[in-house]
Amino acid sequence: MEVYIIEDFQKLTVSLRGNLEFKTNVIVFTFKGQLDAFSEKQFKTFVSNNIKNELPFVIDLTKIDFLDSSGLGALVQTAKECKKLKLGFSVVGNSRVAQTIKLVRLGDFLNLKSSLEDSLNYLRN
Repeated sequence: MEVYIIEDFQKLTVSLRGNLEFKTNVIVFTFKGQLDAFSEKQFKTFVSNNIKNELPFVIDLTKIDFLDSSGLGALVQTAKECKKLKLGFSVVGNSRVAQTIKLVRLGDFLNLKSSLEDSLNYLRN
């Protein structure tokens, strides 16, 4: 199992940091901080710049402290792009993030899973 890890989180904005690693043909994007109106553009850029190799990917939001409607919009735009490219993806979040996503009934659309392992299994099947 080859695993490439970018050791440090890259500072995308003052309030958002991003990281990615490759886990057996799946890219795992991990974010920490806030995914909101101030960081959604950098979030989308970071993801779109790194999905060009057509591997399925997980967006891990378990370390996100705050998600607002702009952050949800960025997730929805990413999901639409994936559907257009026929690219598998899944989102995993902590209880607060998951609750926010479920509240606006986007759980199925974003392939929301309760753990990173569930997301990886979902994408490998």
